[in-house]
Amino acid sequence: MSKKVIEASNAPKPVGPYSPGIQVGDLLFLSGQGAIDPSNGKWVGVGDIKAQTKRVLENLQIVLNAAGLSMDDVAKTTVFLRKASDFQGMNEVYRTFFAMSPPARSTIVTDLLFPEMLVEIEAVAHLRK
Repeated sequence: MSKKVIEASNAPKPVGPYSPGIQVGDLLFLSGQGAIDPSNGKWVGVGDIKAQTKRVLENLQIVLNAAGLSMDDVAKTTVFLRKASDFQGMNEVYRTFFAMSPPARSTIVTDLLFPEMLVEIEAVAHLRK
């Protein structure tokens, strides 16, 4: 099966050697997104889990849209949080993006790559035929 790179010109640029999305068959694997404003490359909501979660999910949405998909097509997410105490705030915002039939999800508390980063979310979506 071949791989197809999915990029969106209006999404944050990758900070390393990875693709924002890779389509393999009828699945789209989305790399983890941080709370980067794609218009200026700066962190959004430093210290504010709700603002960061919103920006992260908007960034995922941009890559999904570039593949012709929406949040409704997301089958699985993995949420990485810096602090367990941010779970409730993240969940409050997350719920608004997945109001109906939320995807399967894992949430992991871990150290994150950048000190400004409170949350990172990656996803797997299904391309409808």
